[in-house]
Amino acid sequence: MERAHPARASRRRRARIRPGVFRPAEGPVCRRDGPAAQEHHQPPRSGARAAARPPGAGAARMLIPPLLSLYVHLPWCVRKCPYCDFNSHEGKGELPFAGYVDALIRDLDQDLPLVWGRSIHSVFFGGGTPSLFPPEQIDRFLQAASSRLRFTPNLEVTLETNPGTAEHGRFDQYRNAGVNRISFGIQSFDDGCLQRLGRIHDSAEAERAVKLAQDAGFDNFNLDLMYALPGQDVAMAERDLERAFALQPTHISHYQLTLEPNTMFFARPPQGLPDEDSAWDMQEHCQALLADAGYAQYEVSAYARPGRQCAHNLNYWRFGDYLGIGAGAHGKLTLGADQDILRRWKTRHPTVYQGEAGTPASLGGDERIAPERRAFEFMLNALRLNEGFRLCDFEARTGLSRDTIQARMDHAVARGWLQVDGEQVSPSALGRRFTNDVVGLFLER
Repeated sequence: MERAHPARASRRRRARIRPGVFRPAEGPVCRRDGPAAQEHHQPPRSGARAAARPPGAGAARMLIPPLLSLYVHLPWCVRKCPYCDFNSHEGKGELPFAGYVDALIRDLDQDLPLVWGRSIHSVFFGGGTPSLFPPEQIDRFLQAASSRLRFTPNLEVTLETNPGTAEHGRFDQYRNAGVNRISFGIQSFDDGCLQRLGRIHDSAEAERAVKLAQDAGFDNFNLDLMYALPGQDVAMAERDLERAFALQPTHISHYQLTLEPNTMFFARPPQGLPDEDSAWDMQEHCQALLADAGYAQYEVSAYARPGRQCAHNLNYWRFGDYLGIGAGAHGKLTLGADQDILRRWKTRHPTVYQGEAGTPASLGGDERIAPERRAFEFMLNALRLNEGFRLCDFEARTGLSRDTIQARMDHAVARGWLQVDGEQVSPSALGRRFTNDVVGLFLER
């Protein structure tokens, strides 16, 4: 769905990411030369002004902990979709919602020493189908988390929702629990496409679910839509967007269906998949429709009304930090005192996780990101953003000097893939079409 961990492909298959401590940087780690919100609208250039290098630019930099988010994985769904490669499990019988939330709280307690003194800037409940969980259990977890961690004012709290599980009255209760943003897994408004995707809802249920959320007071919500679906053509993809616009979402995630390993579609590809040229035509036509409707593209597959970008996913793409709580959840944490970056993930199976949460046995693994890998991992995220990144942020997030990537940036600029304007580095229109190739330049071989 809307989560950024499995990188969505726009045209080409893209690399996939999983998604004493110093006081974190709660804002920019370097000064902007212009207005903070201004976007660059320059055309692709074959050359660019080189970034000014401050004194001592060749030296190693200090890692500065960035913004911190909280990801919570709720693993059950009604039925596993044939294209889904997330850690999701079909619920059988009565699900142990209360016991699972108990496990989440133990899991959080185990990770707390890694983030003492830091503030949470966003919370995201992903799955699975989080809307299967009763509102009182979502409320119980948020109460427990806010008593242990400092939540910032205007905290974004997103709950992923399957339209087939939306019930009247629940949205009011989710909102009272503290959820202020809903992400709907619509995928299509064409009933034939939905059936071929194995979804449990139809288009009427999708529209009804969105209206229920609006009636409950939700004015900030995302709609997930796929294109290049089995049996779909350009006109059908455009109709999906037109029906989405009619519901007035603040955010649309629009991405191509990809056949991922360990899915039913990968083992047995569906008939009628559009070829690459047809998929590209759909993308171009749909991007134009989104722009005309006032949805600005800010990431490979993310479009938003002004000021309504997903704060949680922006933190991923800016190489921010996040706690990963729940079965199979992944986290990334900057350890300022150790000058290190830790990736941590939890055991995947819900039953095993529940029994082990809060103990070392629940850890699927811990990995320190070696300095020679940090540039690639940073670019794998940051170059998905239209805005790109600032060189001072690269240094603060990776602990590396900008000199370590200068030659590769020069090569990308010469190819017309990157633009450099002072501190700001951004992908060109051409570079956004070949994100894999640009990111690959920064992979140590």
